[in-house]
Amino acid sequence: MDQVSFHLVPGEYWGIVGPNGAGKTTLLRLLCGFLKPSSGAVHVAGQRVDSLQPNQLARHLALVPQDSGSELDFTALEVVLMGRFVHNSRWRESPADRQIALEALQAAGARHLADRTFRTLSGGERQRVVLARALAQEPQILLLDEPTANLDPRFQLAAMETVRQAVDANGMAALAALHDLTLAARYCDKLLLLHQGRVVAAGPPETVLQPVILAEVYGVTVTVERHPRLGHLVVLTDSLLPAPSW
Repeated sequence: MDQVSFHLVPGEYWGIVGPNGAGKTTLLRLLCGFLKPSSGAVHVAGQRVDSLQPNQLARHLALVPQDSGSELDFTALEVVLMGRFVHNSRWRESPADRQIALEALQAAGARHLADRTFRTLSGGERQRVVLARALAQEPQILLLDEPTANLDPRFQLAAMETVRQAVDANGMAALAALHDLTLAARYCDKLLLLHQGRVVAAGPPETVLQPVILAEVYGVTVTVERHPRLGHLVVLTDSLLPAPSW
């Protein structure tokens, strides 16, 4: 990453977009403190991320990773309850914790999976349970690495709706790495377009999703139109451009 700077505030849903290898996952790992920047710093709630203990940081940030794992020998409800441990001094949930976990499962469209063993779930089902765990953590900032991966169209919409509603209802901030530019335009307030570890454009979808910019970054010609009924931008791929000589 090089000279990446932006400010995420409560009540905003940002999307990180860009081609494979642009640095989307790396940026999320820097924000979580999994990686340390070679220069500069990441701050959350006025404090440097690298100055916080893991349990302190977990009160501010929750991450929905790409790989949710598949061998956890716990029920889906127990996995979601793990998100509550940061709020407890003892590793034992209260009735209130259980209620919050069930509500998070409901919000993620996974309430019916509560008693299923996590390792028996499909990839898409696990993704919804991990999203519920992050919601149950009640963070100030929700970070998501390709939250619609492994999901069919119905649950892609459901996942994006869930995050949008959490941002609007709870005043949290959300930042999601996304490949689908149309989904990003529909649900995100602002976009951060990365290419080769640098910020190419940042701002509202109308500012970032410009055909000339997208052609340069993705190597394809695109048509950007406004959905006639829903009003958000729709990005349609037209054709490949010649590969750059460099």
